[in-house]
Amino acid sequence: MVDVQGAVADGFEPVRDAFAENFARRGERGAAVTVYRDGRKVADLWAGTRDADGGEEPWRHGTAQIVRSATKGVAAAVLLLLHQRGQVDLDAPVGTYWPEFKAAGKERVLVRHLLAHRAGLPALDTPLTPAEAVDGVSGPRALAAQAPAWEPGTDHGYHAQTYSWLLGELVPRVTGRSLGTWVAEEISGPLGLDLWLGLPDAERHRVGRIADIEAPAAPAAGLRVRPKASVADAYRDPDSLTRRAFGAITPAADENDPAYRAAELPASGGIATADALARFYASLIGPVDGGRRLFAPATLTLARTEESAGPDRVLVVNTRFGLGYMLHGPASPLLAPGSFGHPGRGGSLAFADPESGVAFGYVTNGMQKNVTADPRAQALVRAVARSLAG
Repeated sequence: MVDVQGAVADGFEPVRDAFAENFARRGERGAAVTVYRDGRKVADLWAGTRDADGGEEPWRHGTAQIVRSATKGVAAAVLLLLHQRGQVDLDAPVGTYWPEFKAAGKERVLVRHLLAHRAGLPALDTPLTPAEAVDGVSGPRALAAQAPAWEPGTDHGYHAQTYSWLLGELVPRVTGRSLGTWVAEEISGPLGLDLWLGLPDAERHRVGRIADIEAPAAPAAGLRVRPKASVADAYRDPDSLTRRAFGAITPAADENDPAYRAAELPASGGIATADALARFYASLIGPVDGGRRLFAPATLTLARTEESAGPDRVLVVNTRFGLGYMLHGPASPLLAPGSFGHPGRGGSLAFADPESGVAFGYVTNGMQKNVTADPRAQALVRAVARSLAG
């Protein structure tokens, strides 16, 4: 039996039980989960080993991991906060701030299209190498020249990797600061978050190694894990928009490489603790420990008002997006219909539910074959729901 560390408030014992069960039944190796309610921490748990690919060093309080696309929710907050401060017009063409972007039929791509995955730019005609992906120049240059895969604004498809260079170029064009620097100075620093877009050398010792792991068979896991045939076919077909979107960096980068972790990749390269993700989302919807609330009510409404819904050209399932955030639905179940947040491919999940006052963060080092609905994360979300129901 795994030795679960940490604590839960009275009534949140189901979260501890589900967390332990993830190790016993769902293949967990090392992970942490944190839950806030009304700005107060009600669950903070960790267990297993720091590294998924070997070694016996235990996961400790404060162990951080790469959270892949859960990073997108943090990056989206930057654009929404800039809008809140009057520095970005969500309905302005991207070319207003980034003139080179206007080429190849992208004159009418709006800032809101980037956040809602409606820009038509989920893939590149020529993928970037791992070195090009992190050089800060090649990605934006490629997207400035890229023609959209569909008429921008008319449909949606998940911008799995290109989101990095779209938002990563727009923010410095507006602010003069990189997106990672903006997060450090305006979000992580003031809120005391162990969350980085561009890991400093001094923090490298805090971060565990991730690895791909096989999920247990469905009966053992207690959940259906087989994807629909259409989804599986899209991931197998090298010419599909799905494969091309996830293959915008080819060959795949080594996410344990210090150079990759030091880069600022707002789509997939964020590194955080579970507590940092949960505290971040708690701060979007209300004050935490007497601190400031990040989102004004109008900005919170923007984040979780549906902008895109229906068949996703990349994920090949029905998805729902607000401005930068996945919304509750069958493809990405969160806590309740008003919840908003973002999963990370292979495991991690972070979200907030303003109606219940819940903010949730889960990180893992074992990357299973899923994109939006990891069985371990979903078990924890269901446990939170049971805790709220009493």
